[in-house]
Amino acid sequence: MRKSIAVLSAAAFAALVMTDGGVVATAKAQMVDGPKVTWRLSLWGKRRAFSEGLEYISSEVSKRTGGKFQVKLYYGEQLSKSKENLDSISVGAIEAALFCASYHPGKNAPLNVLDLPFLPLGDLDVMLKVHEKVYAHPSAAKALAKWNARLYMSNVLPQYEYMGKGTPPKSVADFKGKRLRALGGMGRAAKAIGAVPTTVTASETYTALQRGTVDAIGFPYTYTFAAYKLDEVADWYTTNMALGTVNCPIVFNVGAYDRLPDQYKKLLDDVKAGAVEAQKAAYKAKDEINIKKWAANPKLTAVEIPEAEMAEFRRIGGQPLWNEWVKENEGKIPAQELLDLVLKTAAEASK
Repeated sequence: MRKSIAVLSAAAFAALVMTDGGVVATAKAQMVDGPKVTWRLSLWGKRRAFSEGLEYISSEVSKRTGGKFQVKLYYGEQLSKSKENLDSISVGAIEAALFCASYHPGKNAPLNVLDLPFLPLGDLDVMLKVHEKVYAHPSAAKALAKWNARLYMSNVLPQYEYMGKGTPPKSVADFKGKRLRALGGMGRAAKAIGAVPTTVTASETYTALQRGTVDAIGFPYTYTFAAYKLDEVADWYTTNMALGTVNCPIVFNVGAYDRLPDQYKKLLDDVKAGAVEAQKAAYKAKDEINIKKWAANPKLTAVEIPEAEMAEFRRIGGQPLWNEWVKENEGKIPAQELLDLVLKTAAEASK
């Protein structure tokens, strides 16, 4: 898929001519001229499907500027801890970062609407459109501005499932009392069925599951479980819960972005679409590998919760918790407006 994108892009680029913004046409690709600039983008973990969109951005920005504009990716929390990326952006220690809003909900309350459980965001394309609408809302920009951060784009994640150790659950009731790594609104939903939610960063999940600190890990299906090697220590995984997801935006330091020449700003916008396609292709490829691998593993049980029970779980863990979130945030942020925006955009994007 990425090869096809590159071929189509090159054909389109070749048709362009010199512009006042510093864009020139070449036989191979659109080139953007400008000063030498190096940005550092803070990440955690290793390269994986989740980061393939960022890899695409880094590669394309460098190629289209002849190496003059570099967005260098730093994995493994080399520059900043995952829960501190927003703080590092705030003080200008880094130019760009990925962060998950649920890691520190108090810093970005408007974005937390996207982390509510069982929202109608099953399709990645629908999810992206909904995220873009919320990120463009004035309240979201205002909240991030307090941290000297500018929202760039969403690094979308598939729907969450659970992977755990011990006796495989057969019903929703079997989750009662279990300690679950459940972020954001999924933590609220876990409480609704008697489970005990906890916030564990992605980098800490392997150790937490291996040592029994938690009974199960909530992660995007399937790539994240494999990316953090949880399938090596787990006994079971769910396949049909579709619990919700979390939003993890890419943000820029405001000062760093403002100093960029206009042609570099445009270039960052131009590479977004390719980044999304690269990420979607990576998710699909990993799903095909993981599902086949897990099916052949006799020590790993696939769990499908009966649909009637999931319908009841969605009933008590969906709308009531959305309303609860709105009530909690009433007068602080336009919570009802944001929830309505999510549901309206999702409905329109799903047609």
